[in-house]
Amino acid sequence: MTNRQISSAVSILTLVLFGYTAMSADAKDNALGAQIDSSDDTKWTELKLWYEQPAQKWTEALPVGNGRLGAMVFGGTDTERLQLNEDTLWAGKPLHRDRVGAYKYLTEVRRLIFEGKYTQAQRIVQQEFMSPRLVRSYQTLGDLHLRFQTDQPITNYRRELNLDTAIATVTYRCNGATFTREVFASPVDQCIVVRISCDKPGIITFNASLSRPADSDVEVIAPDRIVMTGQASHKGQHKGVKFEAQLRAIAESGKLSVAGNNLQLQNADAATILIVAATDYKGGDPHTTCSQQMTSAVGKSYSELRDAHIAEHRRLFRRVELDLGRNESVNLPTDKRLDAVKTGAKDPALIALYFQFGRYLLISCSRPGCMPANLQGLWNEHIDAPWNCDYHININVQMNYWPAEVCNLAECHESFFDLIDNLRPRGRKTAKDVYGCSGFVAHHTTDAWWLTSPIGEVRWGMWPMGAAWCCRHLWEHYTFGGNREFLQKRAYPVMKESAEFLLDYLVEDPKTGELVSGPSMSPENRFRTSDGQVASITMGPAMDQQIIFDLFTNCIEAAKVLDINDEFVAHVVNAHERLAGPKIGSDGRLIEWNQEFEEPEPGHRHISHLFALHPGKQITLNNTPKLAAAARKSLEYCLAHGGGHTGWSRAWIINFWARLQDSEKAHENTLALLQRSTLPNLFDNHPPFQIDGNFGGTAGIAEMLLQSHTGQIQLLPALPDAWPTGCAKGLRARGNFEVDITWVNGKLLRTDIHAKSGGTCRIQHEDRQVSFETKPGKTYSLDGQLNRI
Repeated sequence: MTNRQISSAVSILTLVLFGYTAMSADAKDNALGAQIDSSDDTKWTELKLWYEQPAQKWTEALPVGNGRLGAMVFGGTDTERLQLNEDTLWAGKPLHRDRVGAYKYLTEVRRLIFEGKYTQAQRIVQQEFMSPRLVRSYQTLGDLHLRFQTDQPITNYRRELNLDTAIATVTYRCNGATFTREVFASPVDQCIVVRISCDKPGIITFNASLSRPADSDVEVIAPDRIVMTGQASHKGQHKGVKFEAQLRAIAESGKLSVAGNNLQLQNADAATILIVAATDYKGGDPHTTCSQQMTSAVGKSYSELRDAHIAEHRRLFRRVELDLGRNESVNLPTDKRLDAVKTGAKDPALIALYFQFGRYLLISCSRPGCMPANLQGLWNEHIDAPWNCDYHININVQMNYWPAEVCNLAECHESFFDLIDNLRPRGRKTAKDVYGCSGFVAHHTTDAWWLTSPIGEVRWGMWPMGAAWCCRHLWEHYTFGGNREFLQKRAYPVMKESAEFLLDYLVEDPKTGELVSGPSMSPENRFRTSDGQVASITMGPAMDQQIIFDLFTNCIEAAKVLDINDEFVAHVVNAHERLAGPKIGSDGRLIEWNQEFEEPEPGHRHISHLFALHPGKQITLNNTPKLAAAARKSLEYCLAHGGGHTGWSRAWIINFWARLQDSEKAHENTLALLQRSTLPNLFDNHPPFQIDGNFGGTAGIAEMLLQSHTGQIQLLPALPDAWPTGCAKGLRARGNFEVDITWVNGKLLRTDIHAKSGGTCRIQHEDRQVSFETKPGKTYSLDGQLNRI
């Protein structure tokens, strides 16, 4: 046990044995000081993924990234492989995909649906609305291979990823010497850095090469330099971006030479390899960009590159601490810890590590000015990737950003806002040409070329709610940060434009008089009609209605903040009141479609009709208890029929249970995420790998400890018995509050509220509530009874 662990344990034990409530205010502060305010770096150095062997597969390698450039580090001793990525390396180009004039069939399609002729309506939609699906994938940049001379046995091998420094390290002994390799992707100097060193001089020898599976030329232009160029394509078609990567080797002593297409370094004391890469995606010449980046990086020492990288990473990463308790499992390698959890072992510290790994990944793949995190974040080894490694906006990319605000990484949200802005020009055209509507629209998926058309099969493609769901992230960014200028200049105009499409798209249900959307469907799911046919298309599916309710509610609230009271707002208010709302079926479950249907896949991975529970807030335990009970029944039914079988779906389920404040179910599904859908390097498994489950799981753990969607800060709303004593520091709540929470033996001990903007702070814990005014920059402390201390 470390000194810090001993200190924390003693502090907690003191509180338990001698009674927290009997202590004076000063004594309380002193006793908690060692636990909460310790400056000891041990709490950070423990945050490592580590292994006793090199990676044999890509899903065992360790990721580094600076938002734009990424690498997967395998850690081999004979051959090191770094699989490389640059976030704008895409095949394809913008294409016209809209079926112009499809809106002429809307009236007929809607009539057929209202008459119950679903399959007839679906045939028309498939024929007249849907465009072909074209494969244009996000692609790998290629590979760096380092080949070493290791003719003697390897001992003392260790491969690790330090989440606090964002450096992957490999160490081992060979020939009586200790070799060390460090790899990081610098967000400051925009390069990937590889450092190779040894505790004995003159024995570092290796060959270095760059390669790519397709569409590239590699040239060794000097004994210390390699250049790789090319143009992305899909099987020679769908030409995309032009790219360039440059490698520069800097040796300390030794001899650099050319060996075919390799660089060869012999008998050096140490070496630093720098890799830069660029494309013409945003204009400009990749060669010029790479050369400028390389010149800048070469002008700095390794220690300068490393120190600047660590400082910038820690600026974001060290905002949040999480301690859920420890046991002897913390001394095991990460893969063995994961295997133990899969067989029933308890390891709360692994859950905390998983949480911080999610934050690490978001920092590493989504920085301002970069592309948004795609289905694999940043890391992809394929030319033709699963699902094109694109942006599925019917949950997957939104889930990528669920942790951004609550986990204190608001800056990482910005590239997703860029995605929304980039969808608008094409989305306006799709709204007009396909639907005859104003505003802008986007469907279930998009890519680097920002397509907004309905594509592929109706079953997944005829879903015009993608843009509207994306808009909730703009509102969330405002509610967490309180930046009125952001709301006025960036968020509200986009929200308004999305709502304008929906106002035009809604129609009156002839049977109920309520406003419903359609034709549409419940993402990727199907229902069986009364005559036994299977269909997807309907009017007013639950998720559509809930997303529209959410967007209209947020538009109305935003208009109040901005003091806007115009014709548009009046129209939204009127439509909001007439929307068809959630309905409960005869068996007590929420209805997913416009009426009760049999489900061919009752355990479907998309649990879309619970959007109103999470990430929405239309359904809450206190305000809509009957709907919350129906949501619970729907969730139980889905799980009883095999639901949660993909990683991201399981992660969503954690968030559902957290919102229902069922702590044990939330924890049970957190364990299930680790046990069934987590790869050896802690990547999420769809299967194959998708990063959304990592981010959804991270957000779910945060939701168990802190919620603020109901207008008050709820402390420990779903704390499970498995985390009896711990603390969370730096989580964010809506209203621009940062919150530190400490609990002992399952009981809230202390909360510190850091008011960033000031204003009214409302706190709830169990059956206790308190409200008080705050000033910007001030901290307010409460005990376990919510009394000010």
